[in-house]
Amino acid sequence: MKPLVSILISAFNAEEYIAETLRSAIAQTWPRKEIIVINDGSRDRTEQIARLFLSREVSVFATENRGLSAGLNHAYRHCQGDYIQFLDADDLLARDKIERQLAALREGDGPRTLLSSPWAPFYHRTHGARFVHNSLWRDLSPVEWLLRKMQEGIHMQNATWLVSRELAEAAGPWDEDLCYDQDGEYFARVLLASVGTRFVPETGIFYRSRGSSRISYIGNSDRKRDSLFRSMKLHILYLQSLEDSDRVRQACVAYLQIWYEVFYSGRQDLVAEMQDLASKLGGQLETPRLKPKYAWMTPIFGRKAAQNAQTMLPHFKADLMRRYDKVLHKLESARRPQVWGSAQ
Repeated sequence: MKPLVSILISAFNAEEYIAETLRSAIAQTWPRKEIIVINDGSRDRTEQIARLFLSREVSVFATENRGLSAGLNHAYRHCQGDYIQFLDADDLLARDKIERQLAALREGDGPRTLLSSPWAPFYHRTHGARFVHNSLWRDLSPVEWLLRKMQEGIHMQNATWLVSRELAEAAGPWDEDLCYDQDGEYFARVLLASVGTRFVPETGIFYRSRGSSRISYIGNSDRKRDSLFRSMKLHILYLQSLEDSDRVRQACVAYLQIWYEVFYSGRQDLVAEMQDLASKLGGQLETPRLKPKYAWMTPIFGRKAAQNAQTMLPHFKADLMRRYDKVLHKLESARRPQVWGSAQ
């Protein structure tokens, strides 16, 4: 019998997107699946819309608002799947995503093989989404995967993974104390429990870029900065548990340097901790440099204003593009149904 795949969705105030996300899950070409939606205390019509999809395959549960990690842990307790597909409430799966990943398992592969796939950011129209390759898009050992992620400042979106129940049990639950980079920390533990990744290039997922409303937006949130730094320290411990070498320590310092700018302006307590950690790893953190198109502002308006401009102006530009894409999406949707294709 084919393995059962559980698609787990934790949704909070997702009324605008949850129907589209559920349609992409229901449309999966893999025949044996169950879809479990947790309404995480939404204050909008998320639950009512999700319940329109109730069926033998789709279940909906309601909880008080406790955050993404708690919602996914709750969904996992209800699921029966041999494999787990995590899916954000506004993202989309290519129709053949699960089928192609399971088909990629080779003779001799066990449940400790971690399956991944490409991902592409989009606003509202998936047919314009670009799948931009990085060095994680290949089969890798756990240590090589984590080293590349941290050294290069890259990642895989959480829905790209297909996780066996054995791996999920070995990794343990999502950390409910984290409110930022909780997916990065969770899948680092999944990687530690795995024998390595199997990358399946012919399919993928579509990650909706929602600007400041997305959970991955830090802004000026001290709570998210604290969560990020805790996750970073755990990443370093996880990588060093696999290999304690000069190249690993250098990758960890590079990882700290990449994120240093997030803490530099407003969290001197964490800046001091980062500098101390870098020193223990045999490195040193440099003062974050402003991009040339913003650096000229420093003598006139001060570094903080220049830093804010470097942070906020790209978000403003992306917001304009998002609004424009939404208008086009509505016009196109009026003429034809949305189609989720395979990654190119």
